[in-house]
Amino acid sequence: MDREPAPLLISAVAGIAPGRALDLACGAGRHALYLAQAGWSVTAVDSSAVGIGILRDRADAAGVAIDTRIADLETGEFLLEENAYDLICDCNYLQRDLFPRMRAAVRPGGRVVVMLQMVDDSPDVAPMNPAYLARPGELREFFNGWEILHDTETRPKPESRMVAELIARRETAPFGHGSDRVC
Repeated sequence: MDREPAPLLISAVAGIAPGRALDLACGAGRHALYLAQAGWSVTAVDSSAVGIGILRDRADAAGVAIDTRIADLETGEFLLEENAYDLICDCNYLQRDLFPRMRAAVRPGGRVVVMLQMVDDSPDVAPMNPAYLARPGELREFFNGWEILHDTETRPKPESRMVAELIARRETAPFGHGSDRVC
């Protein structure tokens, strides 16, 4: 089990004030734990009771509070509240109909960090169902109109699958129309 947060998440929050964060399909919660230890108020959601149990134990051992939720995102057991989060993290979980709700759930000035495996025809990688793999340019399309702070589609190692990474920031509200806090 990988316990270290992804370097992309670390760089996405470097130098910004902690706020309210959501870790979608968090698994054992390496990103949720990192964010909580950095001062973020974190909600972590996963359908695996085992993964959430591991996260709860790790959070207790680290002395941090994380709002953990066991919920199936595909059936809508967890609702993303509009304008509620300064950061949403989605690592290795592709549910295409969730992206419009993610966009709506990020506060003006907030960010999304998304890391997904991609469709890849390389003979060096195991075949996977393409329904669970991002297509080239797909993340950029989902966050069209946002400020793109990081956008890559690369193969981390010769034997690994292509990976899409994106950090996007929702534009701040116009002056006089809400928060213009950049986080």
